[in-house]
Amino acid sequence: MSTIDVADATPAPTLRFVDRVNPASRLAAAMVLTTPLLVTVDWVSAAIALAIQLVLFALAGVTPALLVRRTWPILIAAPLAGISMLLYGRPSGTVYGEFWLARVTDGSIQLAIAVTLRVLAIGLPAALLFLRVDPTDLADGLAQVWRLPARFVLGALAATRLVGLFVEDWRAMALARRARGIGDHGAVRRAATMAFALLVLAIRRGSKLATAMEARGFGADTPRTWARPSTVGAPDALLVLIAAAIAAVAIAGAVWAGTYHPVWA
Repeated sequence: MSTIDVADATPAPTLRFVDRVNPASRLAAAMVLTTPLLVTVDWVSAAIALAIQLVLFALAGVTPALLVRRTWPILIAAPLAGISMLLYGRPSGTVYGEFWLARVTDGSIQLAIAVTLRVLAIGLPAALLFLRVDPTDLADGLAQVWRLPARFVLGALAATRLVGLFVEDWRAMALARRARGIGDHGAVRRAATMAFALLVLAIRRGSKLATAMEARGFGADTPRTWARPSTVGAPDALLVLIAAAIAAVAIAGAVWAGTYHPVWA
């Protein structure tokens, strides 16, 4: 079965405990963990959550190389977000330097650290919890465990399955343009043209797929049956409890340190 990560053809390693958890429970754990971290912008809660997560990642079999390979966009985005806060965050305290609209102060430094740590604390677990997830298993869990409407779940599953086809379509169009001698110059114009062609192809393919699914009864209002039962058990409950405990400890640590700062304050 194909996985969500279609760009990496290398098999993902077994993550021991996490691999036994229902994908719907992984999604629930990610929401339980990240939601409390979104309501505060202090650096203590993010640092505590990130430290606990790194320890749990190591215990789950995530090596540093795997962590970097699978989460490199987050590792790049986090410091970029911190730099923007450092230069353009709300100024307060001592001013260390300023240039035009940019001003580095005590407040902007603290905000930059908090934002950087928070992006990592929120992004890393979300990426690693879904390191190896079959979209069909996730759809089964959403429909059978979360009781989401089957029509919505099956439509999302069909759209996910098309992602790999879009990657192959892009590669085929690039090769076809090079064979015709029009793919070696004008990178920006070539990318825009290919993106428009891919959009047209996506709309046509989506329309055909929707018609085919409707003809096969996927849009019926009658209760559906499922070929593969999706169940939850002790590992699922344990993962959600771990996520809740991490969030609770992080928020409690921020309150104890006196740095808890809700976003609405």
